[in-house]
Amino acid sequence: MARSKTKFHFFAFLARMKYITRWGLMRNTQPENIQEHSLQVAMVAHALALIKNRFYGGDISADRVAVLAMFHDCNEIITGDLPTPIKYFNPEISTAYKAVERVSRDKLVSMLPDELKADYASILFHEEQGGDCWRLVKAADRISAYIKCIEEVKAGNGEFKKASISVLKSITEIDMPEVKYFMEKFLPSFSLTLDELE
Repeated sequence: MARSKTKFHFFAFLARMKYITRWGLMRNTQPENIQEHSLQVAMVAHALALIKNRFYGGDISADRVAVLAMFHDCNEIITGDLPTPIKYFNPEISTAYKAVERVSRDKLVSMLPDELKADYASILFHEEQGGDCWRLVKAADRISAYIKCIEEVKAGNGEFKKASISVLKSITEIDMPEVKYFMEKFLPSFSLTLDELE
């Protein structure tokens, strides 16, 4: 079978995740981009799936959850990171932004060979299907945001105090025992210094 000489831009676009910064409306002591955020979300989501499986009778593919988390914000390469207060300011903006996200994901999928489009569409559009895997990714996304708040407050940045309270409240409202477990067993360490971790 002859191979096409067509070149595909999908991974070159993904490499630009490192240029999209998060928390755009807030002063940061340490800027965070969506590439590093996505890795942290993937690690936390993977852990949540394992905790669910080992302690709470779950039967979820931790690997699948990690992959979904790795790609959960990749559409922001095209849309940028719209700050949460704007994204959810009112239902019209929220609905419009979801439509823009869908167009940006379609654009990313169009940058793949036809033979791979369905594989990546099942990852990039998984949010629309919902389910336990996506719930774990969304929980991990919030936990990652809370970790960022802890780190900024620990660095003396009062800008993140209110966000810290708000994000923590949203996490406590998640009715998932694996999230509670993670928060109780792993989160306290993020407030420690390096010497205290040893």
